[in-house]
Amino acid sequence: MKLGKAIKLINPSAEFTYNGEDYDSIEWLNGTSVISKADIEAKYAEIEALDNRINEYAQIKDQLDLLYHDMTAGKLDATGEWHKSIKAIKDKYPKE
Repeated sequence: MKLGKAIKLINPSAEFTYNGEDYDSIEWLNGTSVISKADIEAKYAEIEALDNRINEYAQIKDQLDLLYHDMTAGKLDATGEWHKSIKAIKDKYPKE
């Protein structure tokens, strides 16, 4: 599924079929220009990093609880636990 998403992010009008997540199984249809394996793999890696980043964030209810405790402690700045938890994830998975 991510392979197809990567291809569509590179060329939204691409027509193709593929089997599983196997690049070598891609069949380009109706005159769609071939996209290089390197380009697809790079886009796929971007999608993976974004998915990892999203999955590491705490649930909103937990983030709100951290914010509440930071507010109570007067730490609505970079010293607060909410900010530190978000920053750690953003540092681990920076946006390109």
